Amino acid sequence: MMLSGKVAVLLACAATTVSSYAQETVKPSDRNFTISKNLDILNSIYKNLELFYVDTLETERIIRAGIDAILDRMDPYTEYFPDEETGDLKMMTTGKYGGMGAMIRQRKDSTVIVAEPYEGMPAAEAGLQVGDVLLKIDDTDLKGKNTSEVSDMLRGEAGTTFLLTLKRPGEKKPRQVKITRDIIKLPSIEYAGMVGDAGYIDLTQFTEDCSVDVRKAVINLKSRGATSIILDLRSNGGGLLDEAVKIVNLFVPQDTLVVETRGKLKSLSTVYKTTGRPLDLDIPVVILVSGNSASAAEIVAGALQDLGRARLVGSQTYGKGLVQAPREVPYNGSLKLTTAKYYLPSGRCIQKIDYKARREGRKAVNEGGITPDVAVHHDTIQNMVVYLANDDVLIDYGTRYCQTHVKPASVADFSLTDADVAEFLDMVKESGFTYDRLSEKRLAALKEMMEFEGYYDDARPEFEALEKRLHHDIDADFRKYGTDIRRLMANEIVKRWFFQAGAVEQSLKDDEDLRAALDLLRQ
Repeated sequence: MMLSGKVAVLLACAATTVSSYAQETVKPSDRNFTISKNLDILNSIYKNLELFYVDTLETERIIRAGIDAILDRMDPYTEYFPDEETGDLKMMTTGKYGGMGAMIRQRKDSTVIVAEPYEGMPAAEAGLQVGDVLLKIDDTDLKGKNTSEVSDMLRGEAGTTFLLTLKRPGEKKPRQVKITRDIIKLPSIEYAGMVGDAGYIDLTQFTEDCSVDVRKAVINLKSRGATSIILDLRSNGGGLLDEAVKIVNLFVPQDTLVVETRGKLKSLSTVYKTTGRPLDLDIPVVILVSGNSASAAEIVAGALQDLGRARLVGSQTYGKGLVQAPREVPYNGSLKLTTAKYYLPSGRCIQKIDYKARREGRKAVNEGGITPDVAVHHDTIQNMVVYLANDDVLIDYGTRYCQTHVKPASVADFSLTDADVAEFLDMVKESGFTYDRLSEKRLAALKEMMEFEGYYDDARPEFEALEKRLHHDIDADFRKYGTDIRRLMANEIVKRWFFQAGAVEQSLKDDEDLRAALDLLRQ
């Protein structure tokens, strides 16, 4: 409705005025007046619109637009969760939710399928497999519903049951499976095992008690002969600060400074030190990091680096040095807002982006992030490979492969043949798979501009020659990007037989960062 856009603009303008008060250098009394004045203006505008505007207002939608406009002036980590979305916030901090324990995705034909069941969870226990098409939940037909809608229906209180109707590829008749929901706690460690003499731990998130999981993993690996520990924090987006401190505590003495938070209020400025006895002060530790290692992951990596207790291998980290805390708001909502910045033992703040400077239109130059001790260069993933990773044909191939091959005894026993790759290539071509080339888009844009400016006719032969060179050649691209394509295929197959832990173990077979870490440990 046209009204919503207009009112949203008014609210956004008011919100901008309200949020800008913190930038003014005024006395507390003047600041309080500024806040009160602008809130009164905002309230009056809405009351007048409600009373006199020609159409009826969509109250919740408009107010939410105003809230979003205010929060858009903050940083991207400050978010509002109304009552119906507080479960998402709880899952972010605890890794827990009530459901069947499986990832789902939508195919090109709009059907929703199982993309990845979690080991030991209700979906896997009920026999659901990757590729299963979800048809009904109880009596509700899922045709036309998106993944968000289906996900909401699958979640619920632990102990409740539902009847799932599904269609398995290769079977003519649908199946019906009764599933009892359970508390689904996503594992903080997807895989832990030995790589040569080193113990490897893949920590994916900082949720409740993940430090206990890491402690147990270190103890187990040492009992198996590990003489060093490789902690993988790549693509770990962070989580609970307390858990990060406890993990650092495993390798450094009690009463060691790990991180300090500094906020606007004194109560939000805290010094975090280790409080327990360490697990091992001597075992060599290498931490793998990437551009997606953020927040709590950066605290662990940066603190252990500052304290001389670990060496870092990989790529520059994300640079998120902001601390969030939930605050209750009326009607059972929550506001997750940034309350402080954190500083590592050396005094450095790893925050990369200065959002205050951005709001004020200033250019903020900040290195940010953590630089690894050993940097590993990675080739850019090609456009075609990205498209393949998200195409239905990859899932279809994985389904066919697992239906026609015997499960190996272990991940170590699995390998793909050239014939397997050739079969996948045939499926890709038969499916009509296409992918965008950025070079083709840029060439088309340049051609359009030159036609507009009248230069194209003189350059027509060169353009036509380039267009011929840029056509799709899937066979050539399969040869060129064969290594990455094999990795995609192997991951898709292995995760069906050995779940997430197997996929991680498979990926370690040709992991450049891991090789660099092992070389460092040998030195």
